[in-house]
Amino acid sequence: MTGGGFARDNNKEFEAKITPIIIISCMMAATGGLMFGYDVGVSGGVASMPPFLEKFFPKVYRQIAEEGSESNYCKYDNQGLQLFTSSLYLAGLLVTFFASYTTRVLGRRLTMLIAGFFFIAGVAFNAAAQNLAMLICGRILLGCGIGFANQAVPVFLSEIAPSRIRGALNILFQLDITLGILFANLVNYATNKMKGEWGWRVSLGLGGIPALLLTLGAYLVVDTPNSLIERGHLEQGKTVLRKIRGTDNIDPEFLELVEASRVAKQVKHPFTNILKRNNRPQLVISIALMVFQQFTGINAIMFYAPVLFNTLGFKNDAALYSAVITGAINVVSTIVSIYSVDKLGRRKLLLEAGVQMFLSQMVIAVILAIKVKDNSEELSKGYAALVVVMVCIFVSAFAWSWGPLGWLIPSEIFPLETRSAGQSVTVCVNFLFTSVIAQAFLSMLCYFKYGIFFFFSGWILIMSVFVFFLVPETKNVPIEEMTQRVWKKHWFWKRFVEVDCVEDDKVSDGNGPSIMVP
Repeated sequence: MTGGGFARDNNKEFEAKITPIIIISCMMAATGGLMFGYDVGVSGGVASMPPFLEKFFPKVYRQIAEEGSESNYCKYDNQGLQLFTSSLYLAGLLVTFFASYTTRVLGRRLTMLIAGFFFIAGVAFNAAAQNLAMLICGRILLGCGIGFANQAVPVFLSEIAPSRIRGALNILFQLDITLGILFANLVNYATNKMKGEWGWRVSLGLGGIPALLLTLGAYLVVDTPNSLIERGHLEQGKTVLRKIRGTDNIDPEFLELVEASRVAKQVKHPFTNILKRNNRPQLVISIALMVFQQFTGINAIMFYAPVLFNTLGFKNDAALYSAVITGAINVVSTIVSIYSVDKLGRRKLLLEAGVQMFLSQMVIAVILAIKVKDNSEELSKGYAALVVVMVCIFVSAFAWSWGPLGWLIPSEIFPLETRSAGQSVTVCVNFLFTSVIAQAFLSMLCYFKYGIFFFFSGWILIMSVFVFFLVPETKNVPIEEMTQRVWKKHWFWKRFVEVDCVEDDKVSDGNGPSIMVP
């Protein structure tokens, strides 16, 4: 559907240049991912620092200090330590629906600004923490920031980008997540050598850098034309659209955005509307992608990389160094995704990565089953190196597929009238299962031992089958054309999409013959 009685040829794209303002706006907005990634990466590093454990988790500190008192797999099994990590995502889960409201009513830009303020407050609490309550409070504030940022940033990036490079620009968010993780790993490696409490305090405090970058970026960028039009600022939306597209020929896209906004305003309750039959494909795919993304096991590795490597017998410095290596692989592979996602498409990347992740997890499980027993035995250097290589292979596959595409696909498949609600559901499901994995992984590692990797590889097999049969290709498809060009043509999902009363390539203007827009 398009506005004002116009329709366009579904095989053509709107005219749009790749303007400097597009690149700058997307880079500034994507710093929300930098903060997210730093929070993911820093927790595992500080959780492996003896002074941090001695102050906040003395029981874990004593377990590690007493050689042979606990099995390799159970050294870090502590609910309080896991709460330090998972509280971030539980807070994000609680605020995500409120973030949906601010994204829709106040705009994408202001929601990102709110996220920046929460990040700054959370960093201050964590760096100055004197007790566990203060530490957890800081993590909750950071979680609130992540809830707002993850709601607004992917939608902002998808809406502001021209369709032909939407995938690449949206993946800037995931690239910044990986850069944040790498930055955190490097900081942890450096601060681990500091005396006393300075190490973990500096690690947590340096999160203020990405927090300030996001706040400044949100203050400087313009809101998306979709958001401005949705809130009734038509002329401002048209001006911004002309500026970001770098052309005066914006009427076809503008009219389509106006029509999408008109349809969206007829939906008074987006969270009710999203449950309707014709929105079933988008909802099911978005929820499934978020669940499967977490059950790849990636966050178990990213949250607890130093802890995991310590568990496998690496010394503390070696564990942090190995975490830096995996973080660097994560960044490089995400860059690969930026260059390939709009060429190869979403499906090919997801399916190839499924095979790669499955095989690497199976190899890790077999090595641990044979070489790491239920005592303090350490891996030999050769097998330790092989585990690191397999982890890197796994991380690289995730970073060019399920990592960025788990966020990209949900942000581009919902129509405007349910987009904020859809993104909210996506973020909510992500946080729910991220917090479950964060809270349970160390205990699962203790009880499942090497079987934890068989567990995750089984899920990878299931999700690859899901992608093969039920996830359609969305590359180079304008957001407002998803229904006509994707859902109505899919072998399974077409039965859920309502049949329009007009032809796919025409829309009556209500006063006469249809008008074609080239």
